[in-house]
Amino acid sequence: MKPAAIEECDNTCSGSEILLDDIRSAMPERSTTDKMAELFKALGDPTRVRMIYALSRQELCVHDLSAILDMGQSAVSHQLRYLRNLRIVKRRKEGKTVFYSLSDAHVEQIVLQTFEHIRHE
Repeated sequence: MKPAAIEECDNTCSGSEILLDDIRSAMPERSTTDKMAELFKALGDPTRVRMIYALSRQELCVHDLSAILDMGQSAVSHQLRYLRNLRIVKRRKEGKTVFYSLSDAHVEQIVLQTFEHIRHE
């Protein structure tokens, strides 16, 4: 089987230099794209996606998340620490109990919109 042909630009594209300069100047900083990739990496794990979905419904403690996800509390805590380090979730203490919630609506919207996209395939 022959490999697929690779299309090469012969540098004759009309007006592409101006367009490329516009795109290049609008490109996010490398540190920003690195953070975006970290977010998508976090969302690349089904357990974390389920955890984020549960937290999009309401604030929950580790015990509740363990019950919902049918996982040990240690494993849930490990995932929450990972998500907290990325500032995807935040925590609030009430006495001895720690409650977790999403840091803001942006991650919730990404997850919910992806869910809707998959549901309507």
